[in-house]
Amino acid sequence: MTTPADTPLPEDLEAPGTTPEDVDEAPAEPEAPPAPLLLLADGLPPLIDTEAALVEYCARLAAGTGPVAIDAERASGYRYSGRAYLIQLRRNGSGTGLVDPVAFDSLAPLAEALEGTEWILHAATQDLPCLTEVGLYPSALFDTELAGRLLGYPRVGLATLVETLVGFRMKKEHSAADWSTRPLPESWLEYAALDVEVLVELRDLLAAELEETGKAEWARQEFDALRSFTPTPRVDAWRRTSGLHRVRGRRALAAVKALWETRDELAERRDVTPGRIIPDAAIVAAAVAMPADRAELQGVKGFHGRGAERYAARWVDALTEAAELDEDDLPSRSPRGDGPPVPRAWAEKDPVAAVRLQLAREAVLALSAQHSIPVENLLTPDTLRRTLWSPPATRDPGDLLDAVVDQLTALGARAWQVALTAPVIVTAVLEADRSAQTPPETAPEAPETPAAAEAPEGQDDESDGSGS
Repeated sequence: MTTPADTPLPEDLEAPGTTPEDVDEAPAEPEAPPAPLLLLADGLPPLIDTEAALVEYCARLAAGTGPVAIDAERASGYRYSGRAYLIQLRRNGSGTGLVDPVAFDSLAPLAEALEGTEWILHAATQDLPCLTEVGLYPSALFDTELAGRLLGYPRVGLATLVETLVGFRMKKEHSAADWSTRPLPESWLEYAALDVEVLVELRDLLAAELEETGKAEWARQEFDALRSFTPTPRVDAWRRTSGLHRVRGRRALAAVKALWETRDELAERRDVTPGRIIPDAAIVAAAVAMPADRAELQGVKGFHGRGAERYAARWVDALTEAAELDEDDLPSRSPRGDGPPVPRAWAEKDPVAAVRLQLAREAVLALSAQHSIPVENLLTPDTLRRTLWSPPATRDPGDLLDAVVDQLTALGARAWQVALTAPVIVTAVLEADRSAQTPPETAPEAPETPAAAEAPEGQDDESDGSGS
């Protein structure tokens, strides 16, 4: 017998000793107290902005032991350049140093003190370019963010990892500050110093977990690859203009490109973020309206600010240039790349490749779950697509595996990534080929109808359609 869900159970079937009132009044689980706030153990050190102070700290740094925690502050959102406006360092036995790179023509003493040490960085790809710019190059490094990804932590921000593993809560109120400001406020310097306060301890905890999970060698290969990291130049960066989807026609696209490049040139010259000259919305609005002169331009939404008026003649020149371009020189809607087509077009262009991609994606997703690693860290989507769009010609399983290994390696995959993903890519290639070669199953012959099977002997099977 079943009882409808909205029908109260008889009194003798209720759980003994409980009533609805008891359930409603059950005390809530007490919330865990917040983690203690991370504070500077040695107080705030003075800003290092003189040669004497730099030499003194570098001597202490060289005398310290173990890896060196390093961080850098930039002025993203305020400046065009990605230069470092503050460099924070901390090492056991050396304490914390806050170096103002703007104050020095050369940081050679710091580079010498760091020679041969392991750097600890969080999100190394963000800080390495600006550190390289001032002559600092790592001999070895450990990226705490990347280690967190390899270990499968769902959130790998510095504050989250510090709270999860070290047990302290971090202040983050100055994360979007303009670090090109001088003098730097003391509260900002304290915030910056806290970013390296427990980075050594966090590194040690993550390193131990990498060893326990068998991922230490994977991490080492990733960290070695990071040492030679250089940002990939953006091709057709103007295509990232916000709102570009509202622009119709190649002529209007040319206007966006001309305005964007003009703005970028001005922003680089003035060392300000491009959006502070004119916003993307103004570029899109002008490309749609195509004003012919300054008066029309000032009627376009977004062209009323200081940057819009100051460079009005440049904006008009850019729009005129776009209006006069030959048809053959107008940009296309989609950028011309050297890679395979977008995945949604594979089924039409190469159905077998589309099947390969689907099978390989499913297999890589399974590997990702099995090893608790984000898919993009297991193998970049671009590497996977390039390999599956143009796989090696051989279909001998052993030769195909060797060729896929070579192909993935040439595309920049690390040895640990290749070892995990090459076999499933080979399987996807072979299964897709087999499915393409297997003819579709023919429909089975229709069975005899019961009426025909049971027709009396001597009676014609064919009906005359009379229904009698």
